[in-house]
Amino acid sequence: MREIITISTSRREVLVDITSRVEAVVTASGISHGLVNVYAQGATGAIMIQENWDDSVQTDVVNLLRKLIPRGVWLHDAQDGNGDSHLKSGLVGPSETIPLVNGKLGLSTWQNIFFCEFDGPRRERHILCTVMEDRS
Repeated sequence: MREIITISTSRREVLVDITSRVEAVVTASGISHGLVNVYAQGATGAIMIQENWDDSVQTDVVNLLRKLIPRGVWLHDAQDGNGDSHLKSGLVGPSETIPLVNGKLGLSTWQNIFFCEFDGPRRERHILCTVMEDRS
């Protein structure tokens, strides 16, 4: 089963918790065992599994990436001013694959799935969620 999750973002750089949206896709699929792939469409967004208990962790991720990959110093900035956004999304990566066990995401207590916005705000971001059944 495949479904597109659509979200909007309110800041240039932010981690948005999409776990409940992915869980809804899993529930609708009716699949109990398999894999769930979550893929960010677009060259300046990414997907990350990260701690969900303390918002400071998401802020720390954004701040670390700002320090590692500063804005305004890259060749691509001459085209559209978002060279850092492309580098950050490439470093984090466009997707995560999560095991599906007994109809539930195989995340630990402290893990959630986040869409990483590196070039917002955006009215629409699309996240492709694919649920694959294990038939063995």
